[in-house]
Amino acid sequence: MNIVADSGLKHSGSLQKNPRLSQWLRVSGDCTVSVFVGKVEIGQGILTALAQIAAEELGVAPERIHMVPADTAVSPDEGVTSGSLSIQDSGTALRRACAQARALLLERAAARLRVSTGDLRVEDGAVEAAGRRTSFWECADDALFDVEVDERAALKSPRDYRLVGKSAPRLDLPGKIAGQPRFIQDMALPGMIYGRVVRPPYGFAALASLDDGKVKAMPGVVAVVCDGGFVGVIAEREEVAISAQRALRRAASWKDAAPLPQDVYAWLKEHAVEHRVIGEKADAEAQSRATKTLKASYTKPYISHASIGPSCAIAQFQDYKLLVWSHSQGIFNLRRDLATALGMREDAVVVRHKEGAGCYGHNGADDVALDAALLARAARGRPVQVQWMRDDEFAWAPCGPAMALTLSASLASDGSIVNWQHELWSNGHSGRPGRSDSPALVAAWHLARPFERPAAINMPLPAGAADRNAIPLYDIPSQRIVNHYVREMPVRTSALRSLGAYANVFAIESFMDELAEAAGFDPVEYRLRHLRDPRARAVIESVARRAGWRDWPPGESRGHGIAFAKYKNLGAYCAVVAEVEVDHEVRVKRLLLAVDVGLIINPDGVINQIEGGAIQSTSWTLKEQVELDERGLRGPRRRGRADKPAGAPQRRRRGSGPGAHRSGNRQCGRARAGVARARAAAHARADRRGDKSVELTVSKPPPIIPRQPRFRLRCPVRRSCG
Repeated sequence: MNIVADSGLKHSGSLQKNPRLSQWLRVSGDCTVSVFVGKVEIGQGILTALAQIAAEELGVAPERIHMVPADTAVSPDEGVTSGSLSIQDSGTALRRACAQARALLLERAAARLRVSTGDLRVEDGAVEAAGRRTSFWECADDALFDVEVDERAALKSPRDYRLVGKSAPRLDLPGKIAGQPRFIQDMALPGMIYGRVVRPPYGFAALASLDDGKVKAMPGVVAVVCDGGFVGVIAEREEVAISAQRALRRAASWKDAAPLPQDVYAWLKEHAVEHRVIGEKADAEAQSRATKTLKASYTKPYISHASIGPSCAIAQFQDYKLLVWSHSQGIFNLRRDLATALGMREDAVVVRHKEGAGCYGHNGADDVALDAALLARAARGRPVQVQWMRDDEFAWAPCGPAMALTLSASLASDGSIVNWQHELWSNGHSGRPGRSDSPALVAAWHLARPFERPAAINMPLPAGAADRNAIPLYDIPSQRIVNHYVREMPVRTSALRSLGAYANVFAIESFMDELAEAAGFDPVEYRLRHLRDPRARAVIESVARRAGWRDWPPGESRGHGIAFAKYKNLGAYCAVVAEVEVDHEVRVKRLLLAVDVGLIINPDGVINQIEGGAIQSTSWTLKEQVELDERGLRGPRRRGRADKPAGAPQRRRRGSGPGAHRSGNRQCGRARAGVARARAAAHARADRRGDKSVELTVSKPPPIIPRQPRFRLRCPVRRSCG
């Protein structure tokens, strides 16, 4: 898979919406190139990789590339930075644009030197021929790039790459490591004042009453803003805003919303309104060979993004325009919803991206932007910074949806899977701005003239959302996969990293282990028996080999597990072996990962992403969940040693033959969208601390991670058979 080099689109990637060359880059007289992209840095290192692509195709030093922060006033509209599409869409477009820009610069240089382009010698933007010299910097002007991108311009051959495929230092890390102010929470504009919004720690139907007299009289308070159920305060100093927020909370009373369900998984199954078969095939002959059927159910709780820094935004009304600084992942979508909520024209709203503390999904970044804008209307032109508090974030930011899943499979006498059934129940996984006629912003639903709260939706397959990765990649002759969509939301839900793939892969890979044990096969061998895809087989074989899978001697309370997935069933392949220790808690001692991501721009960036995904999803599986009481969210639960231990698997068999199934309760470890699992049949080996932890399977010898993530974790994710 070479998604950058082999695109067959008429207009590649983001060029479909942004076809003008001048939208993508500008060559300046100070010997630099300004690159404009609509994708944003959220800690994934994407701006570094895009700078490598631009420098490679232009043939200039990376130090000359200046990545301009995304801004709706100057950047191409590339939608939302999500779905691992930045290299595929933005990278492809940027590569095409830079290839044409280089061709135009060389044509102008040849004309200036009165030679053909074939006579030019070029090095880092300097051009020489027949003893005469010029440069890209002398040849460029604004008119040169005021053309549509011509995708027929010759691209550099990957064989000639000097920058792409090599690790490059991250552009965003030096300041972060040094603790320099670079996040939106650190911004301080001239004359800036500070805001806080007042909401209860749970859903409410309306504001019943508010006595704000004492707060308005507090020294340093600039204004109290009340519009229907939206209440906020602005003050000269941040600590005054916090004190005023707390006082307003005590002075406000709220009409409670309807109570929340206590068994959310049963509630999901009762409230599904759409039932869609997303994959089905039937083979009567194969089904006739079934001798044993197993069934299992799995659940995934609500999960909070819980970013290290709560959401923040700055807003300022200036010359009849609204300026907003936000760490949103979709600044153009946010602009649209802000304009709708405020009754403004879109071109009167400018959203500028500023890095936040990091979030792979939809947290409160967009919501707090509207909070800041509503408060800025009372600030008489001064910029207002609104910082959510930690309890605001947990109570009001979208959660990753809870899910319930039921799987069943029938086995032939030789252990092969002849039939597979997969059902899932879930809310939608996208409630982002810009995808509904009504703003997807909390404050818009609480105004005196409120907007309708849109339901979270699912994007269509093949990428999917709740049903992402629900169709197994294993070769099974008969299967039926059903997505039960729940429109009503007891808890606000939206995108969380990997969307429904996290639960679907967790269930599929856990169930594959159940089936392997029932059929009497080793889990690695069983997966390979059901896979023909050579790239899928390669990552499984690679990680098993590196882990010494077949050489592990049995050990008390220690085990190892393997699992596999392909991102969206479309992209990168990943296989994981987990070393797990279970006593009064589950501890993941080590994860080994093998991945095949196709063409790699920045190997170190790929390793960062794989390691980060493994750590995050292992934490989700073993430590994190959001629980509900009747009024709202209790907050993300992190279990300590005093909590009930995870415990070892407990099982009981209910017979064999057709229709047989097993019962038990297993708590499992998972990495990268549910792809690392502790096996019940425990095996162990000596801890090899010198081993590498990630292998990148590419067309040349893979770069290797020299680090090993280690954990002390516990698991709230449940599995039950019945």
